[in-house]
Amino acid sequence: MRILQLVYAPRLSGAEVLVKGLAIHHQRGGHEVCMTSLLPQQDDFADIRAELQAAGVTCLFPKIRYGRVGKLLYLYRVVRRFRPEFIVAHATLAALYVRLLPVHTPIVWVMHSGVNDFENGALRHAERLLSRRARAIIGVSQKNIDDYLREIGQHPALVVIPNGVDASQFADDVDAPAPDTDVPANQIVQLGRYIEGKSQLDTIRAFERVLQSEPDAHLLLCGVVEDIAYYEAVQALVSQLGLDSRVTVSGPRSDVAAILRSSRVFAMPSRFEAQSIGFLEALASGIPVVANRIPSFSFASGFAGVNLVDTTDPEAYGRALLAALRTPRANRHLAGYTLHDTADRYMTIARKFVRPLAVSA
Repeated sequence: MRILQLVYAPRLSGAEVLVKGLAIHHQRGGHEVCMTSLLPQQDDFADIRAELQAAGVTCLFPKIRYGRVGKLLYLYRVVRRFRPEFIVAHATLAALYVRLLPVHTPIVWVMHSGVNDFENGALRHAERLLSRRARAIIGVSQKNIDDYLREIGQHPALVVIPNGVDASQFADDVDAPAPDTDVPANQIVQLGRYIEGKSQLDTIRAFERVLQSEPDAHLLLCGVVEDIAYYEAVQALVSQLGLDSRVTVSGPRSDVAAILRSSRVFAMPSRFEAQSIGFLEALASGIPVVANRIPSFSFASGFAGVNLVDTTDPEAYGRALLAALRTPRANRHLAGYTLHDTADRYMTIARKFVRPLAVSA
């Protein structure tokens, strides 16, 4: 099968990491896979692109930033060139654009957003017009489906497929030594874009409390700088609290497995998430996890070494981080949340719509 995976922008973010995993998994399974986008590749995507190309996945990204008509024309040229039998569009804008094309290829679109995109009136109106152009609509969480039903209405094929993580990158390395001997012994790490919803400020305030009992602790913040003003606010708070020597505010990192191996605690104070890849990677690594008590994390509440708390309360959050520093790593069985599970469910949907077309031809 020829599968086209469409994203809005090739960048180091959860949806794109999932697409990389799906593309490589399906390519290795004997399918022909192409990943494309509406925006040019961002610099932080270079390592992921190298992985895709090494696995034989075709990457076709625009060289320049097109306007609305230019995006449509570029995408149409990609479809004509690659000739996919099945198209998977990830996120709202990508799904809107591809369904405007005059093609008969079955299209599935995947809702990744942790917020309700259809609160935007223009997006809501466009989706109502284009809804049936998608053979199936996938939500990575039940909340995505609930939002769709409330804002748009029924669709013949609405399905929840949780994101999956490649647990093999952690399975043999749980007890491996940290690759960087300069990593502090008591390091807490938070991975995520610098936006208000990821709540790095809450982690910094809680970490100040941690230092009162563990003065040698260290906090590492890594992520794509999406909101410059917020990123600067994070840096300012670190300086204001006098934590410059104990907190590292870093940009995006692609060596997630190594970071999780060398750290002692994973912090995830997000105000909202759909189904976070970073959270799943932390669970797979076995690292103790302290996360916000939001619905999308509730499935992990029974896992060893996972503590869901109100991370807007610096005292409660700080106590949880401190306890996690003293908690051993865990061996967690992520049945239903592995990349293999997710890729198989996507392929089941693809075969449902592609096979009848092949027979009729």
